[in-house]
Amino acid sequence: MKKQFFIAVLMLSLPLCTFSQDTDWISLFNGKNLEGWTVRGKAEWIVENGVMIGQGANGHIYATPELTDLEVKGTFRISDQGGGGNSGLYFRSNPPSDNPDGYPRGYEAQICHSQKAHTGWLWKPGTPTGKATKLITKDDEWFTMSVRAVGPDIQIWINDELVMSYQDEEYKNGFFAIQCHNTGMMIEAKELYFRDLGN
Repeated sequence: MKKQFFIAVLMLSLPLCTFSQDTDWISLFNGKNLEGWTVRGKAEWIVENGVMIGQGANGHIYATPELTDLEVKGTFRISDQGGGGNSGLYFRSNPPSDNPDGYPRGYEAQICHSQKAHTGWLWKPGTPTGKATKLITKDDEWFTMSVRAVGPDIQIWINDELVMSYQDEEYKNGFFAIQCHNTGMMIEAKELYFRDLGN
């Protein structure tokens, strides 16, 4: 009887546990405008139908929170419109002090389905660093990406599949950013959330 009561209590508590974990996530993007974001570079960023869109030229858009240990997740779609589709989700990143419109100094979870160091790879400025185990995304298709960075341990998931694990200690803290790499492409992002895992 006691065992049955314990099981019943456990089953009833599971939805509450799930809810409490989900409430830890904080929205990065309100789906209406670019409030809380800062545009750097020449790319144009707009919001349409709950989606953040970047295109037109090279540039980055930074989100407000500055973090050390973190999780971040979102849903993305990239389109090649003649120039090649190339983007990335940055974390622990900062605009260069000598050129704020330049490439961020920090880590990038790559979004590019057409090159060897493809979507899911970890990049440092200009350098593919942590190898993704496989490419499971295509242009013009939505996919989810999530990143966890705690101390030197960095992991990237694509469509809920862990594709990259790496250790690196160069960049300690910074902002989130999304990249529009070049003309002739479009990056779309929605459902952007983060968790601060710092003490």
